[in-house]
Amino acid sequence: MSDVDGSTLTRALYSTDASLYRVVPQVVVRPRSVEEVLATVDACRATGTPLTSRGAGTSIAGNAVGTGVVLDFSRYLNRVHDIDVEARTARVDPGVVQAVLQKAATPLGLRFGPDPSTHTRCTVGGMIGNNACGSRALAYGRTADNVVGLDVVTMAGEQLSLTAGAPTSSPTLDQLREVIGGGLGTIRTEFGTFGRQVSGYSLEHLLPERGFDVATFLAGTEGTLTTMTSATVRLVEDPPHRQILVLGYASMADAADDVPALLPFGPTACEGLDSRIVDVFRKHNGAVPDLPRGQGWLFVEISGDEPGHITDVVRKAAAASSAVASRVVTDPAEQAVLWRIREEGAGLATRTLPGKALSGWEDAAVPPARLGTYLREFDALLRDNGLDGVPYGHFGDGCVHVRIDFPLDEEGGHELFRSFLVNAAKLVASHGGSLSGEHGDGRARSELLPLMYSAEAIDLFAKVKGVLDPGDLLNPGVLVRPRPVDADLRGPESIVGRLDGRLGLRLVHDAGDLGKAVHRCTGVGKCLADNSGSNGVMCPSFQATRDEKDSTRGRARVLQEMIDGRLVTGGYRSPEVHDALDLCLSCKGCVNDCPTGIDMATYKSEVLHQSYKGRLRPRSHYVLGRLPFWARVTSPIAGLANLGLRTPGVRSVARWVAGVDQRRSLPTFARQSLTRWARRRPAPDVGRPRVLLWADSFTEFFDTAGGRAAVSVLEAAGYRVELLAKPACCGLTWITTGQLDQARSIVGQTVAQLHPYVDAGVPVVGLEPSCLSVLRSDAVELLDDPRAVEVAQGVFTLAELLQRTEGWVPPDLSGTSLVVQPHCHQASVLGFEADMALLRSTGATIERLAGCCGLAGNFGVEKGHYEVSVAVAEQQLLPAVRNAPPGAIVVADGFSCRTQLLDLVDVPALHLAQLLDG
Repeated sequence: MSDVDGSTLTRALYSTDASLYRVVPQVVVRPRSVEEVLATVDACRATGTPLTSRGAGTSIAGNAVGTGVVLDFSRYLNRVHDIDVEARTARVDPGVVQAVLQKAATPLGLRFGPDPSTHTRCTVGGMIGNNACGSRALAYGRTADNVVGLDVVTMAGEQLSLTAGAPTSSPTLDQLREVIGGGLGTIRTEFGTFGRQVSGYSLEHLLPERGFDVATFLAGTEGTLTTMTSATVRLVEDPPHRQILVLGYASMADAADDVPALLPFGPTACEGLDSRIVDVFRKHNGAVPDLPRGQGWLFVEISGDEPGHITDVVRKAAAASSAVASRVVTDPAEQAVLWRIREEGAGLATRTLPGKALSGWEDAAVPPARLGTYLREFDALLRDNGLDGVPYGHFGDGCVHVRIDFPLDEEGGHELFRSFLVNAAKLVASHGGSLSGEHGDGRARSELLPLMYSAEAIDLFAKVKGVLDPGDLLNPGVLVRPRPVDADLRGPESIVGRLDGRLGLRLVHDAGDLGKAVHRCTGVGKCLADNSGSNGVMCPSFQATRDEKDSTRGRARVLQEMIDGRLVTGGYRSPEVHDALDLCLSCKGCVNDCPTGIDMATYKSEVLHQSYKGRLRPRSHYVLGRLPFWARVTSPIAGLANLGLRTPGVRSVARWVAGVDQRRSLPTFARQSLTRWARRRPAPDVGRPRVLLWADSFTEFFDTAGGRAAVSVLEAAGYRVELLAKPACCGLTWITTGQLDQARSIVGQTVAQLHPYVDAGVPVVGLEPSCLSVLRSDAVELLDDPRAVEVAQGVFTLAELLQRTEGWVPPDLSGTSLVVQPHCHQASVLGFEADMALLRSTGATIERLAGCCGLAGNFGVEKGHYEVSVAVAEQQLLPAVRNAPPGAIVVADGFSCRTQLLDLVDVPALHLAQLLDG
């Protein structure tokens, strides 16, 4: 039975793609079989309902949103059915992710050529719909060049099996042939003029001399002519060796000027990147490989079978360039970082300008020989309109991506947007270019096609549409009879006047505007990607459920609709909002992994704060949300409390009262708090440098072993270790449950206690990553106090301090296998580089895990979250522990991570301090 959903929540999730456009569907259908696709087409034809096909929803042009039925292929029709090694083809569902196909083909020595920057989540069906290209189109061509066959259904219900280059006949196709026959002169003179001419319908493939190739023609028609049910695509061999020649230039236009001189060397890719994008990546993601001086770079990738030949080609290409400096990158790890920067360009570009950096004029292309001149004239057009933009993209193909600070939320902003797009389209056309170079026209450019094509060509588009979709039901408003480019725009809306009430958090990076904050999400969808092959965390619940509502993007969409107020009408207390946020683990994975800097944990705290102000809260908020308070008052009678919690009847009642799932264990209290233990130790040597070991509530009252080990390690490193006379709480559990007024008071007290040490230059070391991350980030959001900023800069992880401690030598752990689970907040807020460097220096064999443990503070123990918590743990943590070699040591600094392991597989894990203490 079809997955059909017309709920407000789901309509909100699918109301936008990665573009600036908002179009709310009537219903979303997620078909499980081809038969269900055909039934949906029949139903739409019978009722006159528009139908829009959708893959990953990463369209930047607005071609994956529609007013009627949105047909989401990604949920179920997402398999690789067959790979024919001899024929070098693969038969796939439309919803298969490009990276999944790549993973299946790689062991066979093959790959699917086109590789858009969204390859970790974009679907092959979507790539065919838009004729996607990617960075290596120079070597492998566009998606259209890699289509072998398509199975499609017309809106009239006619099913067609099409083979590229093979003649096909049917009543519908015979009509199409007649239309093409009447426009041969127009097609031969206006279409197929250069490789990246993607705009409009690629009618050149239907020419008689091209064999009336309908399968290839349908690539790039954006779901406006047929609905795809299956595809067979071409696979190619991937050269085993590659080098990247990085060329530096004074400007991006200068880099573009050099492209024609470099193309004769046969690069696999020739990408342009603005220095501002690299600066943003460095600021938010850390180290970047050394790059030659310049304000813009070309990444020229040379691939082949013989390393010596590649080296020779690279040397000659460098000599032929006019770059001010160059560097050859051969290390695969460095190459991977460079490609990551390029792949995340769309998201990173949104953070490069002081204001908003938006799509809208996204992927225009001109013949490469005209690229430098075009960029200079385009830059002048931006300046004349008081705009700024950050260009980058596939310079070898003449295709430029750019994000621009359109003032859509200001008076006259929509008029400026429209006039700029018209003038930009005229500029591209004057250079013989294409309004779209790979993303399709969608709602962003379809209205502008008459500026690029003659009236005869536009008329041919309408006639072709009339043959294959006479009722104009397939993705209406796109390409033929288009919607205006400034219709259906969404944009950052201020919360002022939309929702009542003062915010509980400052939202420092978004000027206190929740609307601006949630509109950081541009829909690029990195949160949908499988992060098992990386060090990513985002988004744990989506990895477990594969439901759009559990993705960072889905949640952001619902919050955008909450602020908009037209679809989601109940404000903070809307059921749709709480459904979307329910499975957010507050892991903060999106803070680091999302290219646009979404912080869903913070937004969730704000929503909970606003929802429950002056109202009765869930039981778990009063118990788990105030756990440090209960731990402090229980600590004097820890033994008696533990005895009670081991008693079956009492234990069950305690779980019920706390809102804890009955399958969960309850943490035991330490019989002696860390502070009490420290008071009984001998007085430290006053001649040593001081360090304050901040005992968070979990280290103080529950698992003190890591704290005791940290004291030992720091003293062995030459420090005089001090603890606060009175333990200080970070307020984390209050923050994650939205009790922000209380959290502000608690954090304020802690900052006041720690600041004198920081001010005196005494390093403060925290052991629990989630608590330390509060001081690094959340405290500044809660407190308008310069001391909070100073404390954020003066607190360190144990590894960070030891790495800078002169003379400290780590223990020799050669021959030891470590399975290392970074806490989510370590990976996302604190950074795990110092820990990894320290662990490598021990000589141990290390398996670093990505993803989340699934417990995430109170999330995993709360009733209703158990199954998802376990499913998240099964993504990476539990399989790694089960498959670890005998005697392997599991290292996990997070109290939640250690608790999850004990709870689910009875495996103890060590804090880093315990590992170092031996």
